[in-house]
Amino acid sequence: MEWDVLFKAVSDTSVATAIRESGSVFPWLESVHVLAVTLVVGSIAIVDLRLLGITSLNRAVSRVMKDVLPCTWVAFLVALITGLTLFASNALSYSHNFYFQGKIILLALAGLNMLTFQFFGSKNIAHWDTSAQTPLAAKVASVTSLVLWISVVGFGRWIGFTLQPVMIG
Repeated sequence: MEWDVLFKAVSDTSVATAIRESGSVFPWLESVHVLAVTLVVGSIAIVDLRLLGITSLNRAVSRVMKDVLPCTWVAFLVALITGLTLFASNALSYSHNFYFQGKIILLALAGLNMLTFQFFGSKNIAHWDTSAQTPLAAKVASVTSLVLWISVVGFGRWIGFTLQPVMIG
């Protein structure tokens, strides 16, 4: 099945149509999505700033992560669900939008950065967990994370300004 046909079928579902045609459902979903993304980025920034040695220097990195990341994951799940429903409302147009495509790529890169840090960067966390100075790899991962998440927000913001209808024949 061709992607455009699949995305058109998603847009034609009753749920997607209801979201698209309602005067209030889309704005409410979008508002919840923005709030959830704000929580994701804000909570990740707390961990990243600790890894950079800027804030929470009196707390172990592992403790900051343990305290903050559960909130991050709940907010990410809410952002994912609302994002998928927003996408469904106009899947074909979103799939052809440069900023939407960029946002998806940036999200994938942010996830890859996180996985790389989890599996490699935090491998010896016991040696530097309570130190104000973190290893270079942790600092690189945190700067990369901040840049990627800020870019996700920027690209997400531009989607609404650049979305154009797409028709398939």
